[in-house]
Amino acid sequence: MSSRRAGVIDWAIAVCVAATLVVTGSSRQGAAASLDVLGYALLAAGGLALGFRRRAPIAVLAVSGVCAVGYQAAGFDVPAVAFLFAVYAAMRAGHRVATLAASLAVLAALPGAALLAGLHDTGQAFAQARGALEIAWLVAAAAAGEALRQAERRAEEAERTREETARRRADEERLHIARELHDSLTHQISIIKVQSEVAVHVARRRGEQVPDALLAIQAAGREATRELRATLQALRDDDLTPPRGLDHVPELVERARAVGLDTTLTIEGQGRNLPAAVDRTVYRIVQESLTNVARHAAASTASVRIDYRPEVLTVRVDDDGTITPGTAPAPGVGLLGMRERVTALGGRLRAEPRSEGGFTVQAELPVDPRS
Repeated sequence: MSSRRAGVIDWAIAVCVAATLVVTGSSRQGAAASLDVLGYALLAAGGLALGFRRRAPIAVLAVSGVCAVGYQAAGFDVPAVAFLFAVYAAMRAGHRVATLAASLAVLAALPGAALLAGLHDTGQAFAQARGALEIAWLVAAAAAGEALRQAERRAEEAERTREETARRRADEERLHIARELHDSLTHQISIIKVQSEVAVHVARRRGEQVPDALLAIQAAGREATRELRATLQALRDDDLTPPRGLDHVPELVERARAVGLDTTLTIEGQGRNLPAAVDRTVYRIVQESLTNVARHAAASTASVRIDYRPEVLTVRVDDDGTITPGTAPAPGVGLLGMRERVTALGGRLRAEPRSEGGFTVQAELPVDPRS
């Protein structure tokens, strides 16, 4: 339950209890007229105090107890309903000793207040029966509060146990994925990296011109190795610090140029430190977008634009590929992954063909203007 809703419920109960006490007091009071105003004020105050029972249960317990004794002394023969609610709230909050002490004090003071006002003069048997009834109601209220407190504590413990179990399973799955990635990908990528570097080395020793495609394979192999190691380390350590971020976007642009894609990078606005998740997402959006351009767009140029705004960081990647506005892009895993990353940060992603031809990917990521 939200704190706002709980507050509304508390005040609704407080107003209802106060109204009940006042109405009951008006029908039963036998005090002098000069005491009417004080008695009604104590009745209303005892009920309205319950509006603060979650925030200050001990203070509410004391106020409602004093009000109960006060309006009894003023001649209002009204049950201490507000004090019962206060006992319940204090026990639910875990204040056992204070609740017991306050209950004993009120039970001891109520008979004296009733006698002072001239109430209950029908005999000792009636007074004893009334005292027993008051004790029973107090015990019931305290027991209800304690029972609910224990139930909430058991529920919290069960939830914590479930969270710990889920976290342990997630850790085990993360380590399993790390092992699978290491076994299946590391070896293959290492072979590609070694073979490309050997080919470049041999070509240079022979004085031959190294093809741009081979240099791109060499650079991609090195980058893939770094990325895989960083990913495996993050999986093993559950480290939230991203291995690559916005500062590494120029490297992505250079690699795109190395494979023959004329790529430009434009950064506008006042640069500042970004949250780790935003920093990583920017890098991944640019990386995935340029990869898609190189693989699928048949484009000759691409542009990367990063705009620092007061509350939003905008990332846009455009290309001049062959896709037209009437052509729907294939929903690949890369676009889906970008959309999930952006949505998780509360941002928006737009990926669609451009009116002049080609494709655009634009993401708006909210950032703290004070960062």
